Amino acid sequence: MSTFTAEHTPAHIVKIFPKASDLFKENQIDFCCGGDRLLKETFAKNNLDETAVLSKLNTAYESWKKEDHHVTDWDTVPLTELVDHIIYNHHIYLTEELPALGEFVTKVFRKHGSDQPHLKELHRLYHDFKVEMEEHTMKEEQEVFPLVKEYEINPSEALLQEIREANGELEEEHDATGDMLKRMRVITDGFQPHAHACGSYQITYARLAELEENTFQHIHLENNVLFKRL
Repeated sequence: MSTFTAEHTPAHIVKIFPKASDLFKENQIDFCCGGDRLLKETFAKNNLDETAVLSKLNTAYESWKKEDHHVTDWDTVPLTELVDHIIYNHHIYLTEELPALGEFVTKVFRKHGSDQPHLKELHRLYHDFKVEMEEHTMKEEQEVFPLVKEYEINPSEALLQEIREANGELEEEHDATGDMLKRMRVITDGFQPHAHACGSYQITYARLAELEENTFQHIHLENNVLFKRL
């Protein structure tokens, strides 16, 4: 592909050009939960300059193609390999990061919440997100992913239907957690700490930005690759 257009979806573009996710986040273009919507629909909804965004996107893509990149075609790898990749690169990350980052969010709220009211909402949002993702990943690992692996070995229509029903519930949960992350980005001004923020404040925002990146990639792989293949 040489040029992306407004007729492409963000999910399709990120599969081909993973770095596009950075540009999409900057412009609040959903590439995971709502990744199947045509770009032109998002341009109209968000009042974005279509020409400017596409120009920046395609310029970045042309530069990126000249570099040495290996992009895994997740549409073709075995389902078990895809599931294991999600667990080891996203679920384990959440298991380790959510409790540790929660301590930072709470610390910053206690120290600065009295004169920065948005930190109260951030504290609530983060901990709602934490609980939701802990329960969500547990459901995937204990209930859904074993079914996917079994289906790859012994496919049947009954098993496929069971997986599809479970995936519908998971996608609804993705929408909810995706909305939480989007709201966190808004109230933190894109995870940008103020000029005189202390070290803990800066670390908290940096790790929230990393959490957002990892989670959006996580949801993208499930919604737009794994679930679609099933």
